Amino acid sequence: MTKESGDDWERFSVALAEMARDLLAQESVQATLDRIVEHAKLLIKGCDEAGILTVSRREVYALAATSDVVRTADRLQQDFAEGPCFDAVTDRQQVYAIEDISRPNGRWPRFVPELRKLGMGSMMGFLLFTEEDELGALNVYSTRPCMFDETARRAGWVLASHAAVAFSASRTHQQLSHALETRHEIGEAMGILMGRHGLTEDTAFKVLRKASQDRNVKLRDVAREICRTGEKPD
Repeated sequence: MTKESGDDWERFSVALAEMARDLLAQESVQATLDRIVEHAKLLIKGCDEAGILTVSRREVYALAATSDVVRTADRLQQDFAEGPCFDAVTDRQQVYAIEDISRPNGRWPRFVPELRKLGMGSMMGFLLFTEEDELGALNVYSTRPCMFDETARRAGWVLASHAAVAFSASRTHQQLSHALETRHEIGEAMGILMGRHGLTEDTAFKVLRKASQDRNVKLRDVAREICRTGEKPD
C-alpha cells in the first residue's frame, strides 16, 4: 500500500466513524435511511446518486433515494425483475456491478438500456441487510462509465455493512418505542373502563380484546378510540 492510498483509507475511516455517529443520532428509521444514501455520495469515490431498496417476495420497495432518477431506476428493476441490485438481494451476493452501461449487457438486457436513457454510466449494488423474508440493497450510481474501481467497491461494502447495523438499531428502537406507546394507550383505556364503567382490570382487558376481535382491528386502535371518546365498546 502506498502512502497516498494509506492516507485515503485513513480519511475514509475517520469519515466512516463520523457517519456512524450521525446515523445513531437520527430520530427515525426514514431519517437514518436518508442519511445513509447521502453518506454514500460523500464516501464512495465516483458516486453521483444512491438509493436503498428492499425485495420482499419478489416485490421491490424503494426506501430512500438521493434523486428521482434513482427512484425511476428502482421502479425499472421492479418492472423488469432484473438488475444488479435485484440480484444482490435475491441471490444474496455481496456486490454486483455494471462497469459500463453504454455497452450491451446480456445479463440484464432490458434494464441496462433504460438505465442508459436516465444518463447513468455505471452502478453497483451492495447487499445491505437480511431478515427472515426481506432483503435490501444499497445502490450507487455514476453518470460516467467505469468509475467504480476495486477501492470504491471495498468502500461501498464497508459502508453498507456499517449502514446495515445502524438501520437495524434504528428499526429496533422504533419498534420498542411503538410497543411502549401501545402499552401506555392500552393501560389508559383500561383505566377509563375501570374508572367510568366500574369494570375490574381483568374484565376491562377482556372488553378491549373482544372489541378488537369482533371489529378485526388492532388492540391499540380500540384503546385509542376509548381514550378519545371515553365510551365502552359495544
